[in-house]
Amino acid sequence: MSVMIKDGMNFYGHKRVWGAASLIGVWMMGIGMAWAIDVKLSAQDAQKALETGRIPMEKANLPEDVKKVLQQASLAARVGADPEKDPCSASAILRTKRYRLEAFGRQEAVESKKRKIDVRMPEEFIKKVMDMPNMEVEVQLCGDDEYFAEGAVIELQQGSKRIKSIDVGKAERGRKNEGQGPAFRSRFTALFAYEQFDPNAKSVFVVNLQDGQEARIHADFSKVR
Repeated sequence: MSVMIKDGMNFYGHKRVWGAASLIGVWMMGIGMAWAIDVKLSAQDAQKALETGRIPMEKANLPEDVKKVLQQASLAARVGADPEKDPCSASAILRTKRYRLEAFGRQEAVESKKRKIDVRMPEEFIKKVMDMPNMEVEVQLCGDDEYFAEGAVIELQQGSKRIKSIDVGKAERGRKNEGQGPAFRSRFTALFAYEQFDPNAKSVFVVNLQDGQEARIHADFSKVR
């Protein structure tokens, strides 16, 4: 017997500056294999993505096991540097359709353990993800004051093509950076329309701040699903 999850998920979501990325929940997606961002998913593809997120979480019973799953999965959606090793070098998280579905799979696993019954996402939630027109990019920047990231602008460069984001979220107020480098870190999200960029291309996200500083995040879309 199984039940459906009824509660929705939230899809979305001036000094010298360095770029870095943050992560909130990314799930395992074929690490080490060359793919490309999937713009169109079949119902079968969607179910496989749900399983990819669900199965590792079903097997992860100890906190350290859960942490390991998250660490491994983070590599699949991150572009640029590894913030675990180099917290103030440029990187970003690409929240693709598969990213969302695998996050749903994780929620299914967590809810199933909690309720002691198989829990599955409603079809309308899955369909909403499959029909998403935009990819969300989450960027984290390091800077020297709390409000350094306010008014940040980001574009995607693919060769000579310059693609503007269709929306940029308000940057968070900077939090103290405990490591070396700038004193604060802040993050913001931006949306890019799938129809406007090549999902297979090597790309660069260019972030410009109001003080004129720039951060560049290199991304090989052929390695992200």
